[in-house]
Amino acid sequence: MRKYSVAVVGATGAVGNELIKILEERDFPVGKLKLLASARSMGKELTYKNEDYPVEVLDENSFEGVEIGLFSAGGGISERFAPIAADAGCAVVDNTSAFRMDPEVPLVVPEVNPEAIVSYKTKGIIANPNCSTIQMVVALKPIHDAAKIKRIVVSTYQAVSGTGKKAIDELVEQTKALLALKEPEINVYPHRIAFNCLPHIDVFLENGYTQEEMKMVNETKKIMTDPSIAVTATTVRVPVFYGHSESVNIETERKISAGEVKKLLSQAPGVTVVDNPDLSEYPLASDAAGKNDTFVGRIREDESIDNGINMWIVSDNIRKGAALNTVQIAEILIRDYLQ
Repeated sequence: MRKYSVAVVGATGAVGNELIKILEERDFPVGKLKLLASARSMGKELTYKNEDYPVEVLDENSFEGVEIGLFSAGGGISERFAPIAADAGCAVVDNTSAFRMDPEVPLVVPEVNPEAIVSYKTKGIIANPNCSTIQMVVALKPIHDAAKIKRIVVSTYQAVSGTGKKAIDELVEQTKALLALKEPEINVYPHRIAFNCLPHIDVFLENGYTQEEMKMVNETKKIMTDPSIAVTATTVRVPVFYGHSESVNIETERKISAGEVKKLLSQAPGVTVVDNPDLSEYPLASDAAGKNDTFVGRIREDESIDNGINMWIVSDNIRKGAALNTVQIAEILIRDYLQ
């Protein structure tokens, strides 16, 4: 297999660090690695395969000779630099919300819609979905194929790592302060996150939903290529470091039993079923952290409607919800499209 010139944009962030780690873990065929970040990271070095690489400052000339660009440095950076990279001949996999709903940019979860990648050549960009959307559609696609999902009601319980390192640090410091009977400082979120739950992720929109909630609504329809699916979401930030959890209720067109769902998901790519309530076995954020799979449990029939199923879905938001999904897309790119 030939090797490729790869750039990681936002290399010093939480997702950027994870991207570098996963490239190494999966032995991605990296020939040349370029690590890019803002001027604040000037002078830093990061390790890949026991070799230290300098972090370079991102600019308009950063993508000369780069074949694959993995972006995770914020929507504004992607809006500016992803088209520049694409114009330079770089295939971009973007982990921000900048291009997700662009009709000319494929929005891809490899276990769900890998065939969508074919259209990336229009703009040279592939979008990575929202972390909460990724884990949900990985679990729901096999059910949709078997029984056609009509409606999805999802409530999320999202880890602070989804906000970044400052939020992780704030949870640590607030927890220390409260246990020492001191008043905690509040900087990252509008309220204290330690020992609390905040039903507020991203900005509120005119319809009363947050932007995070509407991302899940719109991205799900696009990825599943079915605008008829009715989706409603409530997203909540919880005092967990890594691993998003979701309570998901679906209504299907055809009756499907809990047993059928368990069987389907036990055979689905990227899914592990953990569902043995008699032994208190069900997916936990603490168990999912650092793992690649999406974990599904508490699968049961919704007794309030004819064709309803409830389930609990957990995944590491930094891995499958971001870095791993990005690298998986790049793997399909080199296998099927980049020769």
